[in-house]
Amino acid sequence: MGQRRGIYAWWVAFRFSVMLSCVMRVSAQIKYSVPEEVKVGSIVGYVAKDLGLDITSLDERRFRIVSGTEDSQFEVHQNNGVLYVRKSIDREELCESASPCVVNLKMVAENPMEIHYVAVEIVDVNDHTPSFQEEEHVLEIAESTLPGKRFQLRTAHDPDVGINTVRVYKLNHNEYFSTQIRETGDDKIPFLVLQKSLDREKHNEHKLILTAVDGGNPPRSGTLNVTVIVLDSNDNNPIFSQEVYSVTLPENVKAETSVITVTATDLDESANGDIEYVFGGKIDRKIYDMFVLDKDTGEIRVKGEIDFEKNEVFKLNVHATDKGQPPMSTDCRVIIKVLDENDNKPEIEVTSLSQMVSEDSKPGTVVSLISITDRDAGLNGKVICKLSDNVPFELKPSFQDNMYSLVLKNRLDRELVSHYDIELTATDCGQPPLSTFKTLSIDVSDVNDNNPEFLQNPIELYLVENNVPGNIIFSVTASDKDLNENAALTYNIVKGEGSQVKNAAFLSINSDYGQISALKSFDFETVKTFKFHVVASDSGTPSLSSNVTVNVFILDQNDNAPVILYPVSSNGSAEGVEEIPRNVNAGHLVTKVRAYDADIGYNGWLLFSLQEVNDHSLFGLDRYTGQIRTLRSFTETDEAEHKLLILVKDNGNVSLSATATVIVKVVEPKEAFAASDVKSSTKADEDSNVTFYLMITVGSVSALFLVSIIVLISMQCSKSTDYSSKYLPEPNYDGTLCHSIQYRSGDKRYMLVGPRMSIGSTIVPGSHANTLMLPDRRSATGEKIKMCWLLQ
Repeated sequence: MGQRRGIYAWWVAFRFSVMLSCVMRVSAQIKYSVPEEVKVGSIVGYVAKDLGLDITSLDERRFRIVSGTEDSQFEVHQNNGVLYVRKSIDREELCESASPCVVNLKMVAENPMEIHYVAVEIVDVNDHTPSFQEEEHVLEIAESTLPGKRFQLRTAHDPDVGINTVRVYKLNHNEYFSTQIRETGDDKIPFLVLQKSLDREKHNEHKLILTAVDGGNPPRSGTLNVTVIVLDSNDNNPIFSQEVYSVTLPENVKAETSVITVTATDLDESANGDIEYVFGGKIDRKIYDMFVLDKDTGEIRVKGEIDFEKNEVFKLNVHATDKGQPPMSTDCRVIIKVLDENDNKPEIEVTSLSQMVSEDSKPGTVVSLISITDRDAGLNGKVICKLSDNVPFELKPSFQDNMYSLVLKNRLDRELVSHYDIELTATDCGQPPLSTFKTLSIDVSDVNDNNPEFLQNPIELYLVENNVPGNIIFSVTASDKDLNENAALTYNIVKGEGSQVKNAAFLSINSDYGQISALKSFDFETVKTFKFHVVASDSGTPSLSSNVTVNVFILDQNDNAPVILYPVSSNGSAEGVEEIPRNVNAGHLVTKVRAYDADIGYNGWLLFSLQEVNDHSLFGLDRYTGQIRTLRSFTETDEAEHKLLILVKDNGNVSLSATATVIVKVVEPKEAFAASDVKSSTKADEDSNVTFYLMITVGSVSALFLVSIIVLISMQCSKSTDYSSKYLPEPNYDGTLCHSIQYRSGDKRYMLVGPRMSIGSTIVPGSHANTLMLPDRRSATGEKIKMCWLLQ
């Protein structure tokens, strides 16, 4: 497409040149002038008339403008040949700054072809204002610049030409600057001239207005803002806002806490006014460990630990230096007062005169000296001291502050409290208050002020007869509330006179441990009870002692075998002959075997049994009474003589026994009657012997019974405890040659009875197997009664 247009344009140009070569006549050039900005349609000139063309034939000849573009500012009217303004004319747009501004027009008329050249000069009109490329122009001038110095300024631009362009520059009134204009051809260049020395500290910049004025009528003008920045020279020292800074700082503040910011100012600027801060003067090296100074801002911050107790005041020198050449500096003083915080607990120092206090010390005795210190100041260092409650001590203040004496307030008793842990509490008056606790240990030393004590008085000792001589039979133990030698006890048996003391002579006691040994073997059948006294003495000075009564009860053992009292033959053997009539009925009493056991209780409880008999259906033996009775009537076939072997044994753990032989002869009634007369005389002698033995036995038992009653009554009357002893006859007795006694000792009732037990009795096995325990219905607690059996 572009190639075709080029060929077409070349072809048109070629044809046009041929046509021009055929033109008969080319007219001379005509020149018009017209001002810019005239109204559209304004007549520029009568070009047809001026060219001498026939006005009537202009249309036919197609008179027109052929040069230029379709946007040509001019056009010729074909009816009258007048050249007029087709659109608005702007000289600056058409010609810019060219002068003069001429628009050449080529006009053509055909038939015949004529070409005419018309020049139209566009006359400039003052329609533009002078303007600067920028609104503001900045100049930097050192304050040390000498007067007369010139500085070129920006020039103004005015599209108009000739008289309408910029003609003069003006500067607003000021005492420091003026303007000069340098002309180079048509250009006018403005200069700023320094008239007076500058001082940046008074005026660091100057605001000026440069005005460009053209030569139009009326004239137009444009302005330029000129800012003159005065460059600094290092001609001023830094100045602190205060010569002495004072600040308070609480102790124990955290690191990096801001303390104060010192500020120095320098009227200079840039490097001349940039200030660095350092610690100056002769300063303690410790300050560098406590504080840090920001060299740019002058802020002093905490670096180390601030402790009022170490330093109450810090005095610092701060040096401020600018960065000018040469640098200039100044100094100030910073005083930091540390405020005390309640950060120290009271400290308790105890000077003990002795950690042992005798229990017989009098009230008011000084035990310890107490000193309390608090490193804080003011109320934070004022201390109140007190003791724990319920201790027999008190604090008495001294004439010096925070000094106290610990003195005894009440009497001491080591046996009640042997050790005191006294808690001292020291509290300061700070907010919040801080307290310190300390425990003071005080031991109470012993004084021999307590007698030895036996756990029980009197003491009941139950000793089994036939003990091994030399063996330990009992131990007494006493305690002493005192300590050490005051509690070291020795034991002794009191030697005296009387029947009770005679038995004590056969006793020996270990003085250190209270172990009592019997030097002889005791026999229940000889001695049933006795008492002795033991004295326990401590080793204190003076020595204190206590005694105890020991009531000894000899316990029976089964050491006596039963003794057959009847039948007894003339030679001493237990054998007898009994004759009975053959006509006796069942239940007839043949005879009664009598026996005696010196032991008591189960050991003396005798039982009878038939060991040998010819006819078991004929005779029967009562196991408790020893009575032999017939079980049936005799018949003719029954033998005339019967031998009965009777075994008598006690009830001890290891039973002891004896045997008796009874020969029963069955006779006719007449023979039996005659024999009975003879036998009665013979038996009278035997009965007299038996009666003699019985009297001796009853007398012995009665004597022992009376002695026991007297001893127990005397013990009951002499003792202060609930120990009682009385002998009572036992009504529930049924047996042969038996007796019974009972006595009370403390919370127990003892009964010595014959071979029969009372109804409701309960056998309780004991260590000696001869004890019968009976419930005492008189006591709600069910006290136990100890029973021992004795057979006469």
